[in-house]
Amino acid sequence: MLVRSSRCDSKDPKKFHQQLTHHGEALLTLYFVTYLHWDKDLSTAIYHAFGGLCYFTPILGALIADSWLGKFKTIIYLSIVYVIGHVVKSVGAIPTVGGRDVHIALSMLGLILIAFGTGGIKPCVAAFGGDQFEDEHVRERQKFFSIFYMSINAGSLLSTIITPILRGDVQCFGGDCYALAFGVPAALMVVALVVFIAGSGMYKKNPLQGNILLEVCNCVGFALRNRWYRSKHEPRRSHWLDWAEEKYSKRLIQEIKMVLRVLVLYIPLPMFWALFDQQGSRWTLQATRMNMAFGDAFSIKPDQMQMLNALLILVFVPIFDLIIYPLVGLCRIKITPLRKMATGMIFAALAFGAATLVEISVVKTVVDPAPAKNSLLQVVNLAGGDASVKVLGTDLFPEPIPYFHDSPTYETFPLEGPAKYAYITVTSLGADTECNQRFEEEEAYSLILFPGPAGTQCKLVEDYIMKNEDGNPLVRFLNTLPEDLNITVGTVLFNVSSEYSVSPNQTVSQGVYSDVTCCLKSGECYRLDLGLLDFGAIYTIILKEESGKIVAHKTEDVKANNVHIAWQIPQYALITAGEVMFSITGLEFSYSQAPANMKSVLQAGWLLTVAFGNVIVLIVAEGAGLEQWKEFLLFASLLLGVCIIFSIMTCFYTYVNPEQLEKFYLENSGKEGDNNENMKKKNNDVPLKKTGKGTRL
Repeated sequence: MLVRSSRCDSKDPKKFHQQLTHHGEALLTLYFVTYLHWDKDLSTAIYHAFGGLCYFTPILGALIADSWLGKFKTIIYLSIVYVIGHVVKSVGAIPTVGGRDVHIALSMLGLILIAFGTGGIKPCVAAFGGDQFEDEHVRERQKFFSIFYMSINAGSLLSTIITPILRGDVQCFGGDCYALAFGVPAALMVVALVVFIAGSGMYKKNPLQGNILLEVCNCVGFALRNRWYRSKHEPRRSHWLDWAEEKYSKRLIQEIKMVLRVLVLYIPLPMFWALFDQQGSRWTLQATRMNMAFGDAFSIKPDQMQMLNALLILVFVPIFDLIIYPLVGLCRIKITPLRKMATGMIFAALAFGAATLVEISVVKTVVDPAPAKNSLLQVVNLAGGDASVKVLGTDLFPEPIPYFHDSPTYETFPLEGPAKYAYITVTSLGADTECNQRFEEEEAYSLILFPGPAGTQCKLVEDYIMKNEDGNPLVRFLNTLPEDLNITVGTVLFNVSSEYSVSPNQTVSQGVYSDVTCCLKSGECYRLDLGLLDFGAIYTIILKEESGKIVAHKTEDVKANNVHIAWQIPQYALITAGEVMFSITGLEFSYSQAPANMKSVLQAGWLLTVAFGNVIVLIVAEGAGLEQWKEFLLFASLLLGVCIIFSIMTCFYTYVNPEQLEKFYLENSGKEGDNNENMKKKNNDVPLKKTGKGTRL
C-alpha cells in the first residue's frame, strides 16, 4: 500500500500543474501591465477574475470525475485542455501575431481554457492521492498531504526562479519573451502527463459512485420542499434534512449532513484566500517599486520574490510537523485541525500588517499625479547662471535655482480649469525674461531654461513621472549641442535632436553604466559615464560639451526605490506560516471529514473558498479606490474579524469518522430495510461517540 502511494505521489501531474500555475500568478500580472498595457487596477481585477474562475470550475471537475470518467481519466483529459490553453496563451504573447486586439483575444481564450483545465484537475488529484491509502493508514495519509504540498512547492520554487529568467533575460521579438515563459510550462506539462499515464497500472482506482453531486442537490431540494409544504399536524423532525426520508436513504441523508456541517464551516474561509492570493498581484506590484539589488553581485526580478513562499514551505512543513506541533502538545494545548486553521488566519493578517508598513515606506519615493485642474512643474536651469523663476499669481519657486540643477521637487501648479496659459518671469545673469506657456490639467512638465540670442529662453516639455511597471529605471536625454546625437545605453538606442531637444523616456536595465556610446551626426563618437541607473528612478541626462568632449550631467526627476526588497521577507514568512497551518490542514480536513463517495465534492467545496476569495479582491480592487496601504490594512482587519467568527463556529463542530459510518451501514445492511421503521428508530441520526482523538461515529 505504501509503495503504491509513493508511486502515485511521484508521478502526479498536479505537482507540475500547481507549480506552473503558481509561478504564472506573478508573471500574469506583469504580462497584463507591460505587454497588454493595462493599468494596475484592471490587471489586478483580471488576474483575480481568472483566479476565481480557476476555483469555480472544480465543481465541474468533481461532477465529471464522480459520475462519468472517474478521477484518473478526468485528470488526463482536462490536463490536455490545460496544455492547449497554455499554447494558445503563448501564441497570444507573440507580438507579430496580429494586433493588440488579437493578443487580448488569444490571451483571454487561453486563460479560459487553462481555468477549465485546472478546475477539472484540482478536486481530483488530492482525492485521488488520498484514495491510495487504506482506511487504517490515517497517519500515513496525513503525511502524504504534507509531502504532496511540499512537492508542489519544490516545483514552484524552481519555476519562480526559471520563468522570470525566460521572460526577462531571454529577449525575443525585441522585448521580454512572454511567449517562451508561457510555452515552456506547456511542454513540461506534456512531459508530466506522459509520466502520469505511464504509471497507470500502479494506482488504486475506485469505482464510480454515480452522479453524487446531482443526487445531493436533489435530496436537499426535496427536503426543503417537503418541509415547506408539510402539514401543521406532522411532528417536528430533529433535522431539516430528515424531511427527505420518504424518498432518500438514511445513509445518503446522514452523509449529506456530514458534508453540510463542513461546508458551513467553509463560509468564512474565502477571506484567507483573498489575502493569500495577493502575493501574485498586489505584492508583486509592490516589489516593482522596491530596490531589488543585492550588492553589485546580482538582483532579482519582482516576480521572482514569490519563490520565497515556495522555499519557506519546504522549510516550514517539517519544522511544524516535527518540532512546533509536538512542542505545543507537550504544553498540554490540544491541537485540532480547526484550531490550526484559525491560527493560520491570524498569521495571514499579521503578514498584511507587515505589508502595510512596507507600503507606507515605499510610496515616499513615488510622485503622485497632479489632481484635476492642476499640473506639476519643475525647472531645469541651463541658462548660464543661477535663475529666479516667478509664475504669475503663485509662489512656486521662492528660492533661486542653481545653474545646471533642477528644482528640488515637482510643484503643484493650480490651473483653475482644464488648461491655462501662464506668464513666467525668469531672472538670470541680471536680466529678466518673460515667457508664456500653456499647461494642461493632470500633466507633469519641465520648464527648461537655456541661453539664446536675446537672453534666457524657455521651453516646456511634458514629463513622464510614473515609475516603470517592471521596476527598471527610465532614462531620457537632453541635448544642448548644435548637432543631433545617437546614444546607446546597453541595447537601447536614443536619438536626440539638437538645440535643447529632449528624447522620449525609455526603459534600461538597472546597473552601472560607465561606458555608454554617444555619437554625433558627423560620425564622431565619445564615451559617457552615467554612473548607477537605479531601480524605479526616472532620469534626465543633460549632454554638454566641456573641454572638447561630450559629458553627461544626470538629474533625478523621480527618486530611485530606496526600500530594499528584503523588507518583504517578514510578510512572506508570516503568510507562509499561515499557509502551512491553514491550507495543508484544510486539505486533509476536507478529505478526512467526507464520506467515501463525496470526497471529490468536498474537495471542490474547499476549492470554491479560493474562488470566492478572488472575488473579494476583485470587488475591493475595483470598487474601494483606496490607497494601497489602506487597502492592505483593510484586508488585515477583515481577516481578524472573520477569524473571530470562524473560531466561534468551530466550537459547535463535531469531528466525525466517515469510515465508521461506512462500517455501521455495512453491518446493518441486509438485516432490515433502509426504510424499515425499526431501522428508523435504531438510527434516526447515527450516534456520535466522543473519543480521545475527537468524535467518532
